[in-house]
Amino acid sequence: MTRDETRKLIERLHAIWSVGDLAAIPEVYASDFVAHMPKGWGKTESRDGHDGIARAIARLRAGFPDWHEHIEDILVDGDKAAVRYVSTGTHLGDFGGRAATGHRLSVDELSIFRIADGRVAEQWCLNDDLAFGKQMRGESLD
Repeated sequence: MTRDETRKLIERLHAIWSVGDLAAIPEVYASDFVAHMPKGWGKTESRDGHDGIARAIARLRAGFPDWHEHIEDILVDGDKAAVRYVSTGTHLGDFGGRAATGHRLSVDELSIFRIADGRVAEQWCLNDDLAFGKQMRGESLD
């Protein structure tokens, strides 16, 4: 893939999460997609494969119906793309066992994606879990 094609693929991936377009998952993710999530999350439901991604998006958007991922930077090198983005949403439904709080969240995230055969095959994700937790509790980030 060219750099421009990879950039467009990654932009499409973030659009899927931002609007919850589950039908578009096979256009972006490889069927054997593997998600490498932060170790601090413990054992969570798998995000692997098309079904895993669909479950993760549905679960996230149930808790944050207005979830949006805004890309700040994309760097492409060979079969990898590194992305810095900010995810925002309002906690309006159950998420992670927590009832809706109405708190607005903004979380900095970094992901590295590996592309194979025109689809995202792997993702390594890091996010600001401390800021996420504080905002879920209604605490200031100052």
